[in-house]
Amino acid sequence: MYKITSRQKKIAKFLKVDILPSTNENKKIDVYKNGIKIVSIGASGYKDYSIYLKEYGKEYANERQRLYKLRHAQDIKKKGSPGYYAYLILWS
Repeated sequence: MYKITSRQKKIAKFLKVDILPSTNENKKIDVYKNGIKIVSIGASGYKDYSIYLKEYGKEYANERQRLYKLRHAQDIKKKGSPGYYAYLILWS
């Protein structure tokens, strides 16, 4: 099961959503708004910013973040989409 970080909780609070470990074994986090699940984010087999930061340091994590943003630029723009929440919660 994915361990949600305090940084991710802080971002979720800023976005006015709640996050919990996903009930879907292929995802990391479920995002809830007003008690209703709106999206599942983060493929469970891949690393995210928090993991890169912990394992490889800030410089490497920032480069992975930059590359993620380039790959998912279209998804990030769609407010409320899984890509939007994944970038803000898992990659910022």
